[in-house]
Amino acid sequence: MFQNITQETFLRLMEEPGTVVLDVRSPMEMMQGFVPGAKNIDIMSPDAANQFAALSKDLTYLVYCRSGNRSMQACAAMAQMGFEKLYNLQGGMMYWSGPLAN
Repeated sequence: MFQNITQETFLRLMEEPGTVVLDVRSPMEMMQGFVPGAKNIDIMSPDAANQFAALSKDLTYLVYCRSGNRSMQACAAMAQMGFEKLYNLQGGMMYWSGPLAN
């Protein structure tokens, strides 16, 4: 199970220890800007499931993509793998107005 959250909540949770920001867009999309400190796992990659499975289930994951659709798919897949602390950024980068790195 995962929870959809607003940018305000996303930014607040980013500050908590044990939190990983996960960008599930393509590396090409990340070149246009990403949330500082984000780890990239391209959900469209054939190896994405293995990359998700290698992550620690003890951490909190804040997941985003361009519009929120792929990140919802990633959260659903991760939830099926036993991850419990999953948060999806509603609207993704299309609605992001926080700081970006690139």
